[in-house]
Amino acid sequence: FARPRLELGGQAEVEGVSGTWKRLTENVNELAGNLTRQVRAIAEVTSAVAAGDLTRSITVDASGEVADLKDNINSMVESLRVSTKANRDQDWLKTNLAGISGLMQGRRDLEVVAELIMDELAPLVSAQYGAFYLSDDAPEQPELRLIASYGRPYGDDDPDARPTRFRFGQSLVGQAARSRRTIAVDGVPPGYVSVSSGLGRTEPSDLVVLPIVVEGQVLGVIELASVHRFTPIHRDFLEQLMETIGVNVNTIVANARTDELLEESQRLAAELQTRSSELQKRQEQLQESNAELEEKAALLVSQNRDIERKNLEIEQASSELEARAKQLALASKYKSEFLANMSHELRTPLNSLLILAQLLAQNPTRNLTPKQVEYAGIIHSAGSDLLQLINDILDLSKVEAGKMDITPERVALRQLLDYVEATFRPMTTQKSLGFRITTASGVPAELLTDDSRLRQVLRNLLSNAVKFTEAGGVELHIQPADAAELPSSVRRHGQAVAFRVVDTGIGIAEQQLESIFGAFQQADGTTSRKYGGTGLGLSISREIAYLLGGVVTAQSELGKGSTFTLYLPVARPEFQELPALERTGQPAVLPAAPDPAPVEPGSGAQAHKRRLLVIEERPQGLLSLVAQSAVTDLADSNDPRGPVEVITAVDAREAAAVLAAEPCHCVVLELDMPGDEALVFLEARDGDAGARTVPVLAHNTRRLTSDQERRLQSGAGDRPLELLSSLDELRERIALHLTAEVPGDVLPLVRHEDARAPEPRAFESGLAGRTVLIADDDARNLFALSSILELHGIGVLHAENGREAIEVLTSHPEIDLVLMDVMMPEMDGYAATAAIRAMPRYTDLPIIAVTAKAMPGDREKSLDSGANDYVTKPVDSDDLVTCVRRWLER
Repeated sequence: FARPRLELGGQAEVEGVSGTWKRLTENVNELAGNLTRQVRAIAEVTSAVAAGDLTRSITVDASGEVADLKDNINSMVESLRVSTKANRDQDWLKTNLAGISGLMQGRRDLEVVAELIMDELAPLVSAQYGAFYLSDDAPEQPELRLIASYGRPYGDDDPDARPTRFRFGQSLVGQAARSRRTIAVDGVPPGYVSVSSGLGRTEPSDLVVLPIVVEGQVLGVIELASVHRFTPIHRDFLEQLMETIGVNVNTIVANARTDELLEESQRLAAELQTRSSELQKRQEQLQESNAELEEKAALLVSQNRDIERKNLEIEQASSELEARAKQLALASKYKSEFLANMSHELRTPLNSLLILAQLLAQNPTRNLTPKQVEYAGIIHSAGSDLLQLINDILDLSKVEAGKMDITPERVALRQLLDYVEATFRPMTTQKSLGFRITTASGVPAELLTDDSRLRQVLRNLLSNAVKFTEAGGVELHIQPADAAELPSSVRRHGQAVAFRVVDTGIGIAEQQLESIFGAFQQADGTTSRKYGGTGLGLSISREIAYLLGGVVTAQSELGKGSTFTLYLPVARPEFQELPALERTGQPAVLPAAPDPAPVEPGSGAQAHKRRLLVIEERPQGLLSLVAQSAVTDLADSNDPRGPVEVITAVDAREAAAVLAAEPCHCVVLELDMPGDEALVFLEARDGDAGARTVPVLAHNTRRLTSDQERRLQSGAGDRPLELLSSLDELRERIALHLTAEVPGDVLPLVRHEDARAPEPRAFESGLAGRTVLIADDDARNLFALSSILELHGIGVLHAENGREAIEVLTSHPEIDLVLMDVMMPEMDGYAATAAIRAMPRYTDLPIIAVTAKAMPGDREKSLDSGANDYVTKPVDSDDLVTCVRRWLER
């Protein structure tokens, strides 16, 4: 056989073969052809890659090692193509970032920079629409303002025109600024926005909104739109570009602010220079003015001579005015003297009236009915008030006339505090108020002053405090006065003491603090005021304090209470010159006590000592204080029989032991003790022959029935039991028994068993059974008017003010007539009458006005408010009954 010859790209040639060898030769030639095509394809791709064409790949069919070679070469070409594209993209990104950054370098006009950015940026990312929004500096509601654009249509008539301002959060522009995130919209819907040119318009498909953020602060927003999709390299470029733009924009803004500050400083420097020039001119003008003033001063010298001459004329006129003022003062003095004399004349018959009324109230012969005794008590109370008013007027007249005498003496402060405690503790207890007395360290044990006048001032201040306090408490603080707070009139007398009366009452308005010290002045002087009084107490207290060398001041706030302070010198120099007084050095100091307790005057000789036994549930309680007050008054009167010892017992067993140990002049018993201790004591006393004759003064806070009184009297021993509900009456009876020459030689204040009940009275048929409402805030007037009407069989309902009268009237339809007092607290009679008349059901109800003001015009005012008739005080009983009968018969 001939050997075949193989050549790549050629064919095997074998001569003279046939059959199997021929077929073998053909197969070899086909194999060589396939291999040639594969090698040539690989060679073409490798040659293209070597030439830089990375888009080619080997696509011929191959198998075996040739197929693996083909796949490896294709994978290599693809990898080379990807890396080449990435490098090219990065080169493009960095080149353009550097280009735009360099474009912004050295620029100071922000709008020019924004236009350059948009002109360069939009073509780079193949965008056909762009807008640059800058954030303003408003801290409360920042906005984004359009300052540059690319391919944006203009004109109000253009349907594609868009707003140029957005608030943070408004539209995608504001939302990108508020969230500080890029917003991309792929596949923009038709009609959203259009890109136009001279040849036509189209709609973009992609939209991207990018915030410009530097150090957490949003400086602006860039919006771009393209008819093509933004490639990833474009978006990466935009994200990186925003940081570069933000840094440059922040720099430009900072430079602009620096320029503004520089201009402002230059302007201020120029203004300062201008003002300096003006100041220099003013100095020159001032020099000229000084020259003019010197000329005017010379003129004033001549005018002063004229003024001196006129002053002489004024002094002469002043002398004439002083003479007239002395005449007025003399006339005022004569008026005050007349008033003082008239007060004395009024007190004489009034004292008789009080004495007789007191005797009737005590009912020594026991021939008066309980109602008559009550009448006498009301007469005595009203007379006492009138006497106090006369005394106040007399004191004020004495001060004005210069006739009030001051008798200085050494006053023991402890004794003064005992008096205050005994006097005002019952008053505050009755009103459920707290009462406290405190003394600071350094307070002198004695004062050189007038004891009675000092007590009068303290009594008035504390009475006012209790009167105007409904809840809380009243306090008296005694402390050394600080020199810095002392008025000059007190400071000149040396060391002083401050008596501060503090209450939690209604308070006084600031504008009325000074007026309340005037005579007949009150903080509330209207007819509807809640608290009565004449307004003389504070005026007299201030004048007495002045005579004692002190002063009274007031501090108050409406609705929060008041503080009245009495500054009193420890010893006035002119008082120390009195020959009747013993001179001493520094005064002794009273030890500080947070709440001084009453002092039992138990010192002195044991012989002839009078003893008073007080039996009550609580040691040093209310009855003990009343007893101490009575004993203190007896000590002040210098009773020659010696002191009185007050002994306290808290139950019947202890009281019986005291009576068995030593005799007592009198026993004060609290009937309301728990466990029937009062009855136990009386029964035990009844079995002791020595104790049966000791008088017993029993105090109760409630009215007892006849059966209860008989039960108590059955255990009272040889002497009837005296039942007392008034603390003042108890105090008087204690003093009466202690001052008796013979112990127990005092007529007992009780009813006899044979006292007859009053005969039943025949009432008028026209008045009996009718009901009358009395509106009056004075309990005595209520009692007096009720007594008159009840004598005629009329039922009486009470109300203390106009508002309460309306409430009682609406809840009692049986009321036939109203007696309306004019002056009442909260709502006066005029307002109450008008309010009643405004109610349809009471348009015909008879209303009779009752008032103490009988001045011209008062009747017309009452009738105008809706009253049917008018009655003046003091009310005549016959006239009142006649008037009531007349209106009830109608």
